This record gives sequence, structure tokens and C-alpha cells, in this order.
Amino acid sequence: MHILSTHQKADLLLLLTTILAAAGWIFSREAVQGLAPLLFMALRFISAGLILAAVGWSAMRLFTRLQWKSACLVGVFFGTALSFWIVALEMTNHVGVGAFLTGLGVVLVPLISLLFGDRSGPYVFLSLPLVIAGLACLSLDSEFHLGLAEVLFLLSALFFSFTFILNSRAATRMPVLPLTAVQLLVTGLISAVASLFLEEWHFEQSVSIWGWLIASTLIATSLRFLVQTHAQSLAPPSHTAIIMTLEPVWTALLAMLWLGESMTALQLSGCALIFTAMLVNRWPALRSWVRSLQT
Repeated sequence: MHILSTHQKADLLLLLTTILAAAGWIFSREAVQGLAPLLFMALRFISAGLILAAVGWSAMRLFTRLQWKSACLVGVFFGTALSFWIVALEMTNHVGVGAFLTGLGVVLVPLISLLFGDRSGPYVFLSLPLVIAGLACLSLDSEFHLGLAEVLFLLSALFFSFTFILNSRAATRMPVLPLTAVQLLVTGLISAVASLFLEEWHFEQSVSIWGWLIASTLIATSLRFLVQTHAQSLAPPSHTAIIMTLEPVWTALLAMLWLGESMTALQLSGCALIFTAMLVNRWPALRSWVRSLQT
């Protein structure tokens, strides 16, 4: 009987994470049709955080001051990224394209890692022309405009890259469950404060809207981020980032199947170039992952 290695377990968990994350795009898109976007994020992440905090309270109350600081810092970056993301998701006409723009956060991970003393190989810089070409294809398409929604997706990608690095570092120093709970609670609080100042609150939504909120909370948030944080604790960022590139692929497929979206040939070319850039960017990790499957 073949026993999976630690890295193989991490890969399978991250694959599940990308599927849950892609489903979260659809759940969120449906929910913001009836809920203000930042209010939706506040309800979603505070609820999910409280669920995980209740389960992991015995470990959370033993956190040191440094652990609290690390977990909250991840939550601040994550909350900022998601605030940009959810507003963009409500505004965009192309969920699939938005997923690929947000997925550029993976390309940025090794570049941002330079700020933390990590070295980036030549593949990072080889991927940049592909990113530029991909964005050019999207921008030149007659049906696509680099408007506010797309800029917000790109800003979310930047903050997601910081979140990925900080979360991977934090996950090696503290229990996964309470770490995830703190991150989600901080994210929810940031969204709640922003919503309080920027949105009007009302709660006369249909049952279906609340159903999408519940699905987002339990499946795309509590379960997804618990699985992701655990997977990131099993392998370094350079190894795990390659799997995360699948999220925009699943999202684009679900957007076509569920939302009836379609892409022009130029848009598909742009997304393909961005996805190729992700693979080139993570080539050492991809090569290592393929070798691990062969052993």
C-alpha cells in the first residue's frame, strides 16, 4: 500500500482548496446580488471565524503575544485583499477574467519574497513578459476594458501575495485551526468597519441570498481556509504556490457553466498567457512536484 508523502498530502489538500475557492467565487457572486458586498464579507468571515474559534478555543487561548501579532497581521493583509476583491466581483462583467487577474498574486509571490530576504530565480523574471502580453490581450479586446473593477482585482492580487507569504510563515509556528480563526475574524472586522462607513445596511433579502451566504461561510470559507492553512503548514510556499494556479481555471469553468459567461478568442489568449506565466514563474516548484509524484 502506497503511503503519501507530506508534500503529496499538501498537494491534494491544495487541489481541494482551489476547487472550494472557485466555488466561493460563484457563491459570492450570487450573494452580492442581494447583499452589499462589504457587509456580505463581514457576515461571511465573522461567522466563519467564530465557528473555527469555538472549535479551536483551547489552543487559541494559549497563543503568545507574538503569535497573536502574526495571526492578526495575516488577517489585516487578507482583509484588505478581500475588500478590494469583493467590490471588484460585484462590478465586473467577466468573473473568469477577474479570476485570472487575481491569480497574478501567485506570480507576485517570489517577487514579494525578496522583501523577506528570499531569493528569486530567473523564472520569476521570465514570466513577466507573459504577464504583460496577457494583460495586453485582455486590454485590447473590444469587450474588455481595464476599468475600476480590473484595477481592484490587481490590487487584491498584490495583497493576496503578501497574505500567502505571511500565512505560510505563520502556519509553521502555530496551530492551524486557531490561526485560521483569527485571520477570518480580523478579515470580517475590517470588512465590517469599511461597510459601516461606505454602505447602507438592510436585511430584507430573499431566502436564496441567505443560502448563498451560508454556503460561502461554511464551504468556501471555514472549510476552504482550514484546508489551505493546514496544507501550507506541510510544505514551503515555493512548493504549494503552483497548485494554487488552478483556482482561476476552475473559476472560469464554473463561470461558464453556472453564470453562462463566454470569452472571445483574444480574452482566452490573454488568460492562457497569464496561466502560462504562473507556470513559468513556479517552474522549479512544478518540476519538484512532478518528481515527487514519480517517487
